[in-house]
Amino acid sequence: MNLRLTIAALLLLTACGGSPWVDDGTDGGTDGGTDGGTDGGTGIDGELPPGTTSPTAGAGIVRYEAKTDEGNGYVTGVTYRSKNDRLMIDGLAFDGDNVYKRGKRVGSLGSVAVYEGKPTVPDDFSGDPVTQITPHRALYGVSPDGTMKFAIVRTGGYVDYGFGGFIYQRDGGVTLPATGEDTGEFRGQATYTGKYAGIRDFKNDDGLEYATGDMTLDIDFDDFNDGNGVKGVIRNRAIFDVNGNDITNDVITALTETSERNQTRLPEIRFRVGPGVMNDNGEITGEVFSTYRNGDGALETYETGRYYALVGGENAENVVGVVVVEADDPRADNVTVRETGGFILDRGEEATE
Repeated sequence: MNLRLTIAALLLLTACGGSPWVDDGTDGGTDGGTDGGTDGGTGIDGELPPGTTSPTAGAGIVRYEAKTDEGNGYVTGVTYRSKNDRLMIDGLAFDGDNVYKRGKRVGSLGSVAVYEGKPTVPDDFSGDPVTQITPHRALYGVSPDGTMKFAIVRTGGYVDYGFGGFIYQRDGGVTLPATGEDTGEFRGQATYTGKYAGIRDFKNDDGLEYATGDMTLDIDFDDFNDGNGVKGVIRNRAIFDVNGNDITNDVITALTETSERNQTRLPEIRFRVGPGVMNDNGEITGEVFSTYRNGDGALETYETGRYYALVGGENAENVVGVVVVEADDPRADNVTVRETGGFILDRGEEATE
């Protein structure tokens, strides 16, 4: 596993008005979308996360995990400080005084940086150490040009999932393929590839794990007529403990026992294909799932959840987003595992004659 990340990619971040992202700022960001509203659902059947209230194709968009009573959506600001390679995370209690240092055992998952909250913070009066809720971990991904970015923060110190959140953002607009409505001109299709990295937390158990994978996403800009067609898959998945040890086979072995059929790999996460998942602002949201075959050869559902994404660029060349899936953990009774992963994908080089 590569435990280092080229810092150059992170130095490309730029501040954006109205954004929770601040590069070398002084106040840790904005209020993280406390308005909570969005009118960007035109052409999308599923509900978009809160964030930009009047999204357009020509401007940047930021989305936050919706706040729930279970602890989701409490990350309200993210600041990257390039001088000392720190993340400042606002909104979570007992996470190390908002300061996340680069991970010691796991410093990156591929090109995605990993940060960890401090285990203790001194009492401001006595200097005595205040024990923090541990572990807190953050993933931070940025596109090479700095226009697409995501952050995911999860906590492994609660019996339930605990408090955390995710943010994903597009700086600037997107130009989607044009269509001739009168002539029915074909707008074409696109394929995007890249890496996926995630954090796994648990309900009815504590601790955290990491996940990685390879991802492909395809868009049919011509059909469906009611929102573009989108399909995607996350394959070659691997799971690591919080110290970076590969524990993929532990999960596969437990899934083999549960399914009563030999499993040779982790199930692929797939996008459910259907209309109404993408609008003309370049926003996408829909359902994801994974399956395996049981001892009788029948397909059974393993994971279910949702994906959220933004297309960006003059040639619709990039996609940034987040996937959240849940499943019964085959390694333990009455334990649910949630995987929250981020991705930044691109279309590759322009074809030449």
